[in-house]
Amino acid sequence: MNGQYSAFADVAIFEAVRTPWIDLGGALSQVSPIDLGIKVGREVLARAGIEPQAVDSVLAGSMAQASFDAYLLPRHIGLYSGVAQAVPALGVQRICATGFELLRQAAVQLRDGVQLALCVASESMSRNPIAAYTHRDGFRLGGEVQFKDFLWEALYDPAPGLDMIATADNLARRYGLSRKSVDRHACDSHQRALQAQRDDVWAEEIVTVDNQVFELEGYQPRGISLARRASAVSTDSHPRPTDLEALARLRAVHPGGVQTAGNSCAVVDGAAAALVGRASACTRPALARLLASAVVGVAPEFMGIGPAPAIRLLLQRSGLNLGDIGRFEINEAQAAQVLAVAYELELDSTRLNVQGGSLALGHPLAATGLRLVMTLARQLRQHNLRYGIAAACVGGGQGMALLIENPVYRA
Repeated sequence: MNGQYSAFADVAIFEAVRTPWIDLGGALSQVSPIDLGIKVGREVLARAGIEPQAVDSVLAGSMAQASFDAYLLPRHIGLYSGVAQAVPALGVQRICATGFELLRQAAVQLRDGVQLALCVASESMSRNPIAAYTHRDGFRLGGEVQFKDFLWEALYDPAPGLDMIATADNLARRYGLSRKSVDRHACDSHQRALQAQRDDVWAEEIVTVDNQVFELEGYQPRGISLARRASAVSTDSHPRPTDLEALARLRAVHPGGVQTAGNSCAVVDGAAAALVGRASACTRPALARLLASAVVGVAPEFMGIGPAPAIRLLLQRSGLNLGDIGRFEINEAQAAQVLAVAYELELDSTRLNVQGGSLALGHPLAATGLRLVMTLARQLRQHNLRYGIAAACVGGGQGMALLIENPVYRA
């Protein structure tokens, strides 16, 4: 099977945290993704009880150019998180799988002698710019003036001439998925997420974000100033009660399609961070062991099916089968997309996104992969399950999957 497979030995995720996922235009809407990244970078080190000076690699990712200093995002996250000035920082990008790629890159660096990597993914969907790419030389008299919404235009793939919603509709037609079935999945995602909130299952991974200043000796301070007069945010804002009747009333994005605003992923802001190091060097039980990764390419017009071949490659090369996997966390870009993957792999719903997914929580592009992995890892520990797989489709036609193991599993 074509694709890239990597197996890792002695690689562990020591700790991982995230901000709450907050709706577009909400309390995080005016916060630079760099500052959100600094927040989680500092917090993950504190939670792990590790001094920032112990970090010898910084890896960070963000998709949108959401601040004027966006080029400096990896470096400034490292510096303001307290990492030593001599430690380099690298920007990583694989669109919706950026969070996974951060962990893969960290594992590869461990092979080359790195001892501890700080991985941070941060996304401000709210601060996506209204952009112009063709006016550097000014505006010609009577000529076309073209400014476009980067957030909307980024969802369009000019190769097949389709937006991401249309690619999910393609999968619905290929797999015979009805509007009712995709609405039912969206409803289930919200109900599962609401139940998870009531059960407080995300308390360990979410860090409260409040107004604060980040100091760095000898340099300009920076910080977080929440919008909408908020003093702090501590829970995901998008999960909400809904029912099939309400979802059925929403108009399809494309005529004849099944995808609507209600059964597509929520647009949110948020950041996540993880510490990756050698399992043998961990002084307390790690959050998870990172065993392997797989990345594949698929047809852009069916990009949402990407997790299926990625998971197949991961299992084939690792010697495991579907029955060995206790939980799957597959990003819910669109309901038809994740249902098509489940159908293709014959996954049962009792092991898939059991706490809800991005339809309910939201999908801050770069940060989602880290959320999937930390949520998965904590589920494995809570239920004494050994293996878990996190996966996502990627715009342009890719799929990526990671295999993790519960380090405290008892047979």
